[in-house]
Amino acid sequence: MATSNILTKWTNEFKGIMEAQNGNVLLGDQPNGVSPYNLLFGALASCFYATFLSIANKKRLSFTSATVEVSGKKREDKIATLEYVKMVLTIKDPSNKAQMIRSAELGAQYCSVHETVSKVAKIDLEVLFE
Repeated sequence: MATSNILTKWTNEFKGIMEAQNGNVLLGDQPNGVSPYNLLFGALASCFYATFLSIANKKRLSFTSATVEVSGKKREDKIATLEYVKMVLTIKDPSNKAQMIRSAELGAQYCSVHETVSKVAKIDLEVLFE
């Protein structure tokens, strides 16, 4: 398995930058700064979509484009872990709706970030078509 590496650099406030091999992301309390949960939801969406896309391609399914929206709710505990996550996959011009839904279900099942988050939160997946 390939290893991955990022570096974060911070000011003495909650303002930083994440440097990755293929690009940078502004972090924290600054213009265009991304929050920790934004990063987590982005990781979940991109892992899920990459896995879904691989499955859809193996099944020779086609579509024009897709979006993945992720939202969630934190618990009201001292350590506020995620309680609930909702993922909405919207597929434009699908070749086979039933197989797209099945590919999305498999994408969720085989996505490692989804599997990790599911250990602390209930995750619901909804598939919509345009």
